Amino acid sequence: MGPNLPEESRGRLSSPVDARQQLRRWCAIPAEESLGRRESRICYRQVADSIELGSLMAEELVQTIEENNQQGRSTRAIIPCGPTCWYDPFRSLVNARGVSLKALHVFHMDECLDWEGHPLPTRHPYNFKTFMERHFYEGIRPELAVPEGQRHWLLLATIEEIRAAINEAPVDITVGGWGQDGHVAYNQARRHPFHRTTLDQIANSTIRIEENNIDTIVALAHRTFGAAYQFVPPMSITLGMHEYLSAKKVRVYSDTGAWKQPALRVALFSEQTPEYPMTLLQTHPDAIITATPETARHPISENPDWELF
Repeated sequence: MGPNLPEESRGRLSSPVDARQQLRRWCAIPAEESLGRRESRICYRQVADSIELGSLMAEELVQTIEENNQQGRSTRAIIPCGPTCWYDPFRSLVNARGVSLKALHVFHMDECLDWEGHPLPTRHPYNFKTFMERHFYEGIRPELAVPEGQRHWLLLATIEEIRAAINEAPVDITVGGWGQDGHVAYNQARRHPFHRTTLDQIANSTIRIEENNIDTIVALAHRTFGAAYQFVPPMSITLGMHEYLSAKKVRVYSDTGAWKQPALRVALFSEQTPEYPMTLLQTHPDAIITATPETARHPISENPDWELF
C-alpha cells in the first residue's frame, strides 16, 4: 500500500530535531478519524476487544492450516508467545473442527535467556517454551497434535538447525505482536552507544542472541513484576527480520494498550526506520496490523491542549 500522507506528516523519525515533532503529529491523529485509512502505509484493521482479536488470530491460522491440509501440503508457521487471548480459541477451533496439526511445523520466534545466554528456569514466567507447551500445545486432542519433532524451539544450540529448516522451504504465515519500540519477535532497535544498525542491517538480520534494551526491560517489568525490573530476563534469542518477513503473509496483533500505542502510529505513518523495526512490515506484500481500540487510541490525541515543547 503506497503512502498518501499529508505533507506535514511525511518523513521518518530520523533526527533528534524533528523526531518529537513528527511523533507528536502522528500521536495527535484521532484513532476514529484516521487509523487504517488512506494515509497509512500498511493495511490496518481494528477489532472491538481482546475476545474478537483472539478469535481472529485463531481463525486466520486455522484457515491457513485447513487450506494446506486440503491440498495435501504441510504448513510452516512462525508463532509468537502472545498475545495470550488467542490460545483458547485456537484449541477450541482445532478440536471442534478436527483440524489435523500433524503437518504443521512451528517455528517459535523467540525465547528469553539469563545473563549468560542460558534458558530460564522451567517455571519462570518468561520461559516461553513452558508457556507455549501449556497454552498452545496442551489441550489439543492427541490424534490432532503437532508432532514433537516439528516444534522448533530457539536455543543457542539450535540456531543453525532452525536457520536451515526455515530456509529449506517457504514459510506460510508469520503470526506475531509488537513491543513498545515496534520490535517484532525480539528485533529491538539497537541503542548501543558505540554501535547502531542501519535499516538494511535490520531488514537482513537473522537468528541471533542479544541483550534486551532498557526500555524493553522496564516495559516487561511493569507488565509482569509490578515494575521489579530485577526479575526481567536481560537477554533473548530471536528470529531476525529476514526470517520474520520471509513468510507469504504476516499478521501482527495487539490488545495490550498503552505501551504499544506510539509504535502503532509510527508503523502506520512513518517511513521505514531502524528505530522502529515494525516499519519494515511496509515492505511486505501481504502484511496486516490488527489492534483493539485501547491500543489504537493515544492520550495526545485526546488532550489537544497539552504543550509538549
